[in-house]
Amino acid sequence: MLATIDLRSQPLGARALRAALPRAEYDVETALEAVRPICDDVHDRGATALYELGERFDGVRPTSLRVPPQVLDAAVEVLDADVRRALEVSIERARAVHADQRRTDTTTRLHESGTVTERWVPVERVGLYVPGGRAVYPSSVVMNVVPAQIAGVGSLAVASPPQRDNQGVFAGYPHPTILAACSLLGVDEVWTMGGAQAVAGFAHGFVDDTAGQDGECAPVSLVTGPGNIYVAAAKRLLKGLIGIDAEAGPTEIAVLADATADPEHVAADLISQAEHDPLAGSVLVTDSTELADAVAAVVERRAAATKHSERVVEALGGRQSAIVLVDDLDAGLRVVDAYAAEHLEVITVDAAAVAARVRNAGAIFVGPHSPVSLGDYVAGSNHVLPTGGSAAHSSGLSVQSFLRGIHVIEYSADALAEVAPHVVALAEAEDLPAHGEAVTARTGEVRP
Repeated sequence: MLATIDLRSQPLGARALRAALPRAEYDVETALEAVRPICDDVHDRGATALYELGERFDGVRPTSLRVPPQVLDAAVEVLDADVRRALEVSIERARAVHADQRRTDTTTRLHESGTVTERWVPVERVGLYVPGGRAVYPSSVVMNVVPAQIAGVGSLAVASPPQRDNQGVFAGYPHPTILAACSLLGVDEVWTMGGAQAVAGFAHGFVDDTAGQDGECAPVSLVTGPGNIYVAAAKRLLKGLIGIDAEAGPTEIAVLADATADPEHVAADLISQAEHDPLAGSVLVTDSTELADAVAAVVERRAAATKHSERVVEALGGRQSAIVLVDDLDAGLRVVDAYAAEHLEVITVDAAAVAARVRNAGAIFVGPHSPVSLGDYVAGSNHVLPTGGSAAHSSGLSVQSFLRGIHVIEYSADALAEVAPHVVALAEAEDLPAHGEAVTARTGEVRP
């Protein structure tokens, strides 16, 4: 099922590694052509288009696009007690971790009366997207909402697609567990819309007359949250009108392991990621052929027995999943840095020291008792992470994602006079004399 890529005794240059390592085919550019008319339709017709597109793609038409307060309350009432407690723990731990990320303003004094202050200001309004396709993701509600709240975002809204199987008071609305998670977090603005049209709805804003005075969705400044290729394409298309966190691709895990790793643990973790999507990537990097063989055998057994076996088998057999054999852990580290996994597990001797050498990963899970699924739910870390190798240059969702740094410059006349010759010199070097004159108009004629 899992292919083997043997990189032993092979040159491990960056270009060669990029060509050799497994990766899912994921063509956002082609999807742009599909989402462009959808986004244009939402721009032109607003709520009318959103109702029609929801019916077309999700097979159900809600009574109103905005989820009524009584439906949010009902979702909490019917929430399983164990799931509620788990969500509360997840929220509590995420708040604790994200609270420590909040930045403070800093002032640098360059003259007794010349300062530059970096002030951190939250985005005014954000749209948080929660997918609802093959699985239900209340954890994604937590991961989006908590950092936005900690950052101090004043206005936030959640969107999630309607579920055609919902019954009773929930008919036509997102999954009740999604709604319950929103309610537990204190989010009362929840919209029934999914896919590219949800991103467009947030970007352009709209008015749904059926929801009365609560039917206006004001445009947002930023959209965050994972989704399918059409969500990613809509983010790309509308970037600039809105800010985005990332263009999320298929989820992925890499496990860097040596002979000390338990093959049952490694196989279970590879399968847990493959459970998400047929395009999910599961990669084992190891210098132990014995571990590689054992993991391959356990994967065969476990994959056949798991609930979503068909999806798992397709993901593990795809071009994006493999066992990669390397000469030693140093070579393994070069491989995982080149792969830049969304999730990286390090299960080796002295795993903490090995993990400390990793440069490229969305999140790193250290040792045999830190599986990725811990981070998915209750570790306190955020599970909205960079995919497709973008962990080499981007970070996961955090409080910083919802903050903007603004430099505030305050110089006195004396402070300006001190540096005026340097401004003039650089302005003349760039042939922008008016830049210098904007200073000399205040200080008099200055020559360097």
